[in-house]
Amino acid sequence: MLRWAKDLFPLCRSLTGKGTSRTLRYFKNINKEFKILKFKSGSKVFDWKIPEVWNIKDAYIEHESKKKFAQFSKCNLHIVGYSTPVNKTLRKKNLLKYIYTQKNQPSAIPYVTSYYKKRWGFCLSENEKKKLPNGNYKVFIDSSFNKGAMEMMHLKLKGKMKKEIFFSSYICHPSMANNELSGPVLLNAIAKYIKEKYPKRQYSYRMVLLPETIGSIAYISKFKNEMKKNIICGFNLTCVGDERAYTIISSPEGNTLADDALKSSLFGKKNMKIYSFLNRGSDERQYCAPGIDLPLCRFSRSKEYPEYHTNKDDFNVVTQKGLMESLEVFTNIIDAFELGLYPKTKIICEPNLGKRNLYPTLSQKGVYDDKVITRNDLIAYSNGKRNVF
Repeated sequence: MLRWAKDLFPLCRSLTGKGTSRTLRYFKNINKEFKILKFKSGSKVFDWKIPEVWNIKDAYIEHESKKKFAQFSKCNLHIVGYSTPVNKTLRKKNLLKYIYTQKNQPSAIPYVTSYYKKRWGFCLSENEKKKLPNGNYKVFIDSSFNKGAMEMMHLKLKGKMKKEIFFSSYICHPSMANNELSGPVLLNAIAKYIKEKYPKRQYSYRMVLLPETIGSIAYISKFKNEMKKNIICGFNLTCVGDERAYTIISSPEGNTLADDALKSSLFGKKNMKIYSFLNRGSDERQYCAPGIDLPLCRFSRSKEYPEYHTNKDDFNVVTQKGLMESLEVFTNIIDAFELGLYPKTKIICEPNLGKRNLYPTLSQKGVYDDKVITRNDLIAYSNGKRNVF
């Protein structure tokens, strides 16, 4: 997972364009079951419209001394996402109107986008902005907008049952390791785990990689009926690569199979945090929207972290350990589904565990340890209706 993320880190991803397309095809080489889906520019999906395809070759600010700043070739966060092309000279006073900084993090370059309104701009650290010399500046953005298609992809791993477990993550952010790449690499690792460990599956699995918000809205517009019919449990994956916390953003009511599954898999974690749906922020907004109402919640490691949406979100934040711990959360859940989601005892009344060497045959106060009590409790609740979580 870490190698995949590092391979993809330099690409300038957005809602559309070459960086996003290359990212999708990189993952298709890992899990060949993925199928590319395309939505035409300008087509309507519910209350939204698919944007034009945006690509960028280069961008920079050049002082009259020939010194360059905000060079896209050095960091693709230097450009405001979806900036229109520009090639002109401005006085410093006028240029500053088009420069965005994160004042509360003066050494960080912020991530800024303008998807649905045409504008242009650059991003700098506040410290660098303050050092800009007086004089004239050439501003240059070599970008383009064209009719084409917004791409995404999904895979379906069929099981004995049509009931589906759903995983979603997004591929529309440029070079940030946790808020972007950690989710897609985890999703791909989960897909490989399911295929390799459970070639003959009980449940079916649906996985999507798409641009955030507009991508999930478009996907829902095409597959709404079968998703509502088949999905019994779903997870939106984002910011899953750090080691600082485990976070659940609950479903709207907090009572779905997905909520129970995550709480169970994270049981006993000292750094687990559970937020209500009022703290939603990613594609759970669409999957749980009124009229869709999928049984889905979001999983993250740290929901809020200082490096978020800046160039500081790098591989000091995302680690191999963090990714592996997140993978374990979901291998536990998948194992529970595949090995028996609804345990049912085969014996009427309590089974005789003593003759199986699973219960003390000498009765005395204090001989019943926690393992014995837990085993009896599990059996007492195994009626075939309660799920294992």
